[in-house]
Amino acid sequence: MQHTTLDHIEQIAEDVVSLVLRGTTGPLAPWEPGAHIDLALPNWLTRQYSLCGDPADRDAYRIAVRHDPLSRGGSEYVHRFLRRGRTLDVSLPRNHFPLVPAPEYLFLAGGIGITPILPMLRAAAAAGVPASLVYVGQSPATMPFADELLSLHGDVVRIVATRHHGRPDLAAQRSALHPDALVYCCGPAPMLAAAEAAFPAERLHVERFQPVTRTSAPNTPFEAVCARSGRTVQVPPDESLLDALTHAGYPVPSGCREGVCGSCELTLLGGEPEHRDDIGAPAGRMYACVSRARSPQLVVDL
Repeated sequence: MQHTTLDHIEQIAEDVVSLVLRGTTGPLAPWEPGAHIDLALPNWLTRQYSLCGDPADRDAYRIAVRHDPLSRGGSEYVHRFLRRGRTLDVSLPRNHFPLVPAPEYLFLAGGIGITPILPMLRAAAAAGVPASLVYVGQSPATMPFADELLSLHGDVVRIVATRHHGRPDLAAQRSALHPDALVYCCGPAPMLAAAEAAFPAERLHVERFQPVTRTSAPNTPFEAVCARSGRTVQVPPDESLLDALTHAGYPVPSGCREGVCGSCELTLLGGEPEHRDDIGAPAGRMYACVSRARSPQLVVDL
């Protein structure tokens, strides 16, 4: 974990605040566009937020938090109780939404989904790569960083207020793109579904707020062998691997518990996993909060 101080908090749109976290013991860990951090809140909750500042600034991280009326306590705490000067621990940055080199980019953002896109658009502009942004929200008042985007990037940014203009025609956007252009999309589920319908899967990169259902198959029991200790943990059908390991005395760091943040990554040494995450576990890894086993036994590096 890294120690930071909340240097600045500001309301930047309806129900959205921006936080600037400054390192207290020297430069913060480097990061690249698309990365996020875990923020450990004083109410014992940990939440994940995309970094939306400048990767070249090693002294501070910037994030934005939308107040969710159905909050489980994270955004509620940030909006109601966090104050400037508070000390907060954050994780090292992780990136499951990296910006892949391309001859052109189309960025699609909905609401708070603009946060990982901000540094991507900055990076594309700095590299001289053609890029455009379609930023969708109910109204300008609900859209964080809209003025900043227009000021920095001008005509390549299109602000679409759905209350007045309806939803954008993504098929028209597709027809104007370079054949090898990549599309990056972050926003609510209907926007992601529209992007998936409009663009080829090999050209589309998405980041989700909420998981999608990966399987309807019933859970089956399996064993997790902890290789370093030699102990075997039973994982029943009604318990996740994450919870079973925690109850057995192997607490694994976790955040979302929904397969979208990657904080509970485990190294696999044997067995066949059933991946149920939304970020694509790399070879030899799995996310313990949602994924299970296809084989009777998994061997993990614990």
